[in-house]
Amino acid sequence: MVQLTDKTCLITGAGNGLGFEYAKSMSRLGATVIVNDLGGSPDGTGADESTAQRAVREIAATGGSALANMADVTDVDQAEAMIDEAFAQTGHLDVLVCNAGVLRDKMLFNMSVEDWDVVQRVHLRGHFLPLHFAAKRWRENAKKTGQAKPASVILTTSRSGLYSSAGQLNYAAAKAGIASMAIVAARELERYGVRTNAIAPMAATRMTEGSFGEITSTRWSPANVAPMVSFLASDDSAGVNGQVFIVGGGRVEWMRTWAPQGNLDSQHEPLTVDAIVAARDELFGGRSTQPADFPTATWT
Repeated sequence: MVQLTDKTCLITGAGNGLGFEYAKSMSRLGATVIVNDLGGSPDGTGADESTAQRAVREIAATGGSALANMADVTDVDQAEAMIDEAFAQTGHLDVLVCNAGVLRDKMLFNMSVEDWDVVQRVHLRGHFLPLHFAAKRWRENAKKTGQAKPASVILTTSRSGLYSSAGQLNYAAAKAGIASMAIVAARELERYGVRTNAIAPMAATRMTEGSFGEITSTRWSPANVAPMVSFLASDDSAGVNGQVFIVGGGRVEWMRTWAPQGNLDSQHEPLTVDAIVAARDELFGGRSTQPADFPTATWT
């Protein structure tokens, strides 16, 4: 049976939806969970410190161990203090889940600079800062003790980032960046005992209401994503590193990175425009050169 006993797990954006389900799942498996949530709205405005506190009370009511944290993950000082607090629990942060996010969906020609900046800040900066400060601590501890102590990082990408959905240029760009961030971090931190993976969750949450409306099927409950996060957090996923998964609706899809579709080789001769035109059919091989269709999910 999967256990997270004696592990300290920090989850950002854990006051509602997906993050809250992750926190409940991990606490049931024996972890001490730090519930981080600024308490803002889905578009990134406002703040409410009661959000994290309510989540902690609900976890405690079922016998779980949880602590509230209201740090803004995009603020350097607050993010560093949050990581310091997490390490202070047992001297080691075992699991970091970066889940906090916002949505400001618009078509490219209607998107404001603020819409772009807010989404990049919360997703990319809000992933980088906690991971950066945690990585420094993991590296320092490994060098000090002479041994790498295992830890697991789970970042949050999106199907939109993997498949590039229209109307979400800011969000898709940030989430695609996070998928790459997970792979780079996996390569850099493995020597210190840290595994880094990413998931693209599919679930009905406050953030999806604006895009899909109310979804009542329990199949798309955030609770159906939490088991995969707990698996990646656990020692049972040892050896899984630098991977990306789409998770939701009772399905887990293991994704891989970009792969060549065709090639043109100038055979050591200078490449020219005319040569490309002449070899166009060879390069594309009769395949479509239009954007691939976005895979649809059955939200029922």
